[in-house]
Amino acid sequence: MREPKTLTMATAQRPAATRAAIVGLGMYVPSRVLTNDDLAKIVDTTDEWIVQRTGIRTRHIAEPDQAASDLGVPAALAALREADVAPADLDLIIGATTTPDMIFPAMACLIQDRIGARRAGAFDLLAACSSFVYGVISAADMIESGVAEHVLVVGSDVLTKLVDWKDRTTCVLIGDGAGAAVLGPSRNGAGILSSVVGSDGAAGDILKLPAGGSRIPMTEQAIAAGLHRARMDGQAVFKLAVRVVPDAIRQAVERAGLTLDDIAVIVPHQANQRILEAVAKAMNLPIKRFISTIEAYGNTSAASVPISLWEARRAGRIRDGDHIVLVAFGGGFTWAACVLTWGR
Repeated sequence: MREPKTLTMATAQRPAATRAAIVGLGMYVPSRVLTNDDLAKIVDTTDEWIVQRTGIRTRHIAEPDQAASDLGVPAALAALREADVAPADLDLIIGATTTPDMIFPAMACLIQDRIGARRAGAFDLLAACSSFVYGVISAADMIESGVAEHVLVVGSDVLTKLVDWKDRTTCVLIGDGAGAAVLGPSRNGAGILSSVVGSDGAAGDILKLPAGGSRIPMTEQAIAAGLHRARMDGQAVFKLAVRVVPDAIRQAVERAGLTLDDIAVIVPHQANQRILEAVAKAMNLPIKRFISTIEAYGNTSAASVPISLWEARRAGRIRDGDHIVLVAFGGGFTWAACVLTWGR
């Protein structure tokens, strides 16, 4: 693997006059729960080993006939109900996923049909675990430029279908789920204040799914070689995440005209509890400032940030007027962060 480059992140500050806000949230996870003890029956591991290294105790697993859109639809409908926005009034749907039902049509198109959003445009955004935050930033751009008034962003992944269940370094991490957000014009000055995006393609090999694209089509030979299963260099992911995530948070907060002391909570991608703790330490922040849901859900990829945001609000950790940060990183290698004032 080539040494990852140090890149300058793209940043943007949002004008208050056309600011976009999250006006509705929803989430959904499959009913089947897989505990660490369950995993110990199929792979060489223990509950203690998993908890010490990842912080995960349980994760939700999709049924064999459940695809990403099946999880995304109930999350989307819940977000629309809270936003008091009818599906017919949506202008755009952004599907944030690494595991669409199929290469095409897009997951977003399937959701558009099933919820009855007849006039909405739809496309998928693939930035691995960063996809939802990229989607929120893209939705805000659409709203602030006048292209759209209401945008639905659905983060949904079923990565359990891509992991090697004999590889304990990856299979213990993954869960399935979906989270959705409706964005619309802010009515009171709340909303997205700033954003940061970044990538480092030189680090693409540290987290990838080799087969299934145009480089290596999904053939019998590819499957026999195990190239249809996700591969990860855990140590390399850890090191890169701990380097880029603090920088992304700091840049987004500075661009918003705030300081870290102004931030109520940080809602990060839930990859590993150790990564969250290392990021907090690198930023000299107490870990309690970071929302963590990994114990109950594991790493749900693009769904982890919206699920964590939904849980944080449900627990009363986010209130109107609070400044919060959404931040994620994922294969590619990609990362993104945005600062927002909570409220409609």
